[in-house]
Amino acid sequence: MQDALRNPCNQALLDGLAALKLPDAWLVGGCLFQTVWNLLDGRAPGAGIRDYDVFYFDPLDLSGEAEQAVNRQAQALFSGLGVQLDVRNQARVHTWYAAYFGRPCPPLQNACEGVDRFLVGSTSVGLRREAGRIRLHAPYGLDDLYQGLLSPNPRVDHGLLYDNKVQDYQARWRWLRRPDPPPDSARFPDS
Repeated sequence: MQDALRNPCNQALLDGLAALKLPDAWLVGGCLFQTVWNLLDGRAPGAGIRDYDVFYFDPLDLSGEAEQAVNRQAQALFSGLGVQLDVRNQARVHTWYAAYFGRPCPPLQNACEGVDRFLVGSTSVGLRREAGRIRLHAPYGLDDLYQGLLSPNPRVDHGLLYDNKVQDYQARWRWLRRPDPPPDSARFPDS
């Protein structure tokens, strides 16, 4: 995932994230996989990236106010980057998930479980710096990401939302594709 670090904003966020002193903090999602897709597409690393996401896990304060305060602190710290930053406490996902997605979500146990629930499996990636090294979290690997394969996440079934997400990605990176459907014999095995 070294390619994601070719985006100077990703590098700066990873370098400065510790200053926020957030528990279990990770740089996640679009800023990482979209940087890779941009590079594969011959674009500038940060081209068209709408926001930069940070997940953290603080079970001691599940309030929206605390999360907003963390966002303000992060915006101030990284204001020189000129990017939209979105910092979210994954310990509070279960408090709003049902209202947003129409179904419950069990409480998550760490920030990586939030990454594990992205709608498109190949986009489930996170990076963080630990003891001077970059740690990668990619529960479904990186092969599909680099091949432009937009497989639905096997852990999260949100068909219409997945379809909308895929359409958005394909409109911006036309070479991305959905997986081929299994042959009929694989979908309907003989009994």
